[in-house]
Amino acid sequence: MDRDILTDAQWAKIEPHCLGKRSDPGRSGKDNRLFLEAVLWIVRTGSPWRDLPERFGNWSTAFRRFRDWREADVFRRIFDALSDEPDMEYAMVDATIVKVHRHGQGAKGGLRARPLAAPKVA
Repeated sequence: MDRDILTDAQWAKIEPHCLGKRSDPGRSGKDNRLFLEAVLWIVRTGSPWRDLPERFGNWSTAFRRFRDWREADVFRRIFDALSDEPDMEYAMVDATIVKVHRHGQGAKGGLRARPLAAPKVA
């Protein structure tokens, strides 16, 4: 069962900002998309790096690569590239999603006007 997160359209926007392309000098990443899927798996599950499934490769290698990308500000560039045209899919909030508890609406037993707790003058 394929449980990847990134679509081809998302990957097309992300790929130019990744480190370790074949054209870069020095070491190159074998599969940047698989590595990014591994990072997203860690974020989604909240698991420690040692629990990374074997299909993503060695957890230690993935963590060192994550650390290198973090230090090189690659994730910031990816975020900036993806946030230039937000789709606002998850930002829509209205009464069909969020319901106020009846106490917050002023229903019976809810909000009441209470006198100030001023000391009485004798």
